[in-house]
Amino acid sequence: MPFPNLFDASGLAETKERILKLKPEQAPQWGKMNVAQMLAHCNVAYEMVYTDKHPRPKAFEKFMIKLFAKKAVTGPKPYKKNGRTAPVFIIADQRNFEAEKERLLSFLDKTHVLGADHFHGRESHAFGHLTAGEWNTLFSKHLDHHLKQFGV
Repeated sequence: MPFPNLFDASGLAETKERILKLKPEQAPQWGKMNVAQMLAHCNVAYEMVYTDKHPRPKAFEKFMIKLFAKKAVTGPKPYKKNGRTAPVFIIADQRNFEAEKERLLSFLDKTHVLGADHFHGRESHAFGHLTAGEWNTLFSKHLDHHLKQFGV
């Protein structure tokens, strides 16, 4: 299943439209996070690209993550409901819905403006160098999974 291309204007618009349909009181169809926590959780992927907030895994840890998780994260198969989450992505505290939504929309815009060429060959925290297509799948598949979790 192809996921929306966030480097393309129509794919970006489609994804942003879904995000804008979220409401602070929406309950998940599965999982433990509320909608504000989910948005914060989705922001972590972009924080890893655009900030130094999250330390890079050490060599052995990176090797193991790449070996066991890269295909699941950058491949075409959708995520399963209630799958395991890496500790850095766990959001246990309460978050501000509007602030997290605006951060996510801003990260999406920044990613789109930088474009596929900027991301092609760029190194990720855990998976090594990725193609633009792998970066898009990493971002888009994750968002699609969680937007479906909240029914949009």
